[in-house]
Amino acid sequence: MVKLGVNIDHVATVRQARQGHEPDPVWAAVEAELGGADLITVHLREDRRHIQDRDVAVLRQTTGVPLNLEMAAIHEIMEIALQTVPAMVTLVPEKRTEITTEGGVDVCSQQVPLAEMVKKLHGAGIRVSAFIDADVQQVRAAKAAGFDLCELHTGPYALATGNGPIHIQHERLRAAGEEILNLGMQFNAGHGLNYHNVGAIAALPQVNELHIGHAIVSRALFIGLRAAVREMKLAIARSAG
Repeated sequence: MVKLGVNIDHVATVRQARQGHEPDPVWAAVEAELGGADLITVHLREDRRHIQDRDVAVLRQTTGVPLNLEMAAIHEIMEIALQTVPAMVTLVPEKRTEITTEGGVDVCSQQVPLAEMVKKLHGAGIRVSAFIDADVQQVRAAKAAGFDLCELHTGPYALATGNGPIHIQHERLRAAGEEILNLGMQFNAGHGLNYHNVGAIAALPQVNELHIGHAIVSRALFIGLRAAVREMKLAIARSAG
């Protein structure tokens, strides 16, 4: 069964709109787990636009499923990761001006510094994932840098329109996923996935985890987070079964 990692960043986005205490992403994690989430994902950004340091610390102590910390490859956030020791760290690119993550980390051009960061995280017992574009060269660079997993950026697939462009993006994901498996790494995917487009990604050979946030939190506004997670789990199960 393909696992579902639920990203709860946008629960914190609503909280930060008033700079208050609610809705608390820690409560959201509990609801997501009760709905069947296999992992909880949060992105601690350098500008702290949604998830805060306190959230990571409390989630680390309270989640009953593995915590996946997304972070840019910067020293400040690295120190927080080493102090809190989540089950997994996913290294992602980050721009102050972007609304959401716009692409994968370029491991090919940053292989040496990323390898050093991976080594430090491994020393703390943390598994490390590279969030990369669906490119076999990036996959090979991630392997050389010591990453345990690769999460393929599904944004271009999610944004594609028309059968031709969708097929092209899906094939890129399939080929990159095959290379991940050939090199002995775990194959994950995420970004921009929703209840309508998740099926074809869940059906990719041996994809292990899908990381989804915005669609689930959006659906939760109408039916609650627990039910929204259950619906996504069902959509994945139908497609991967």
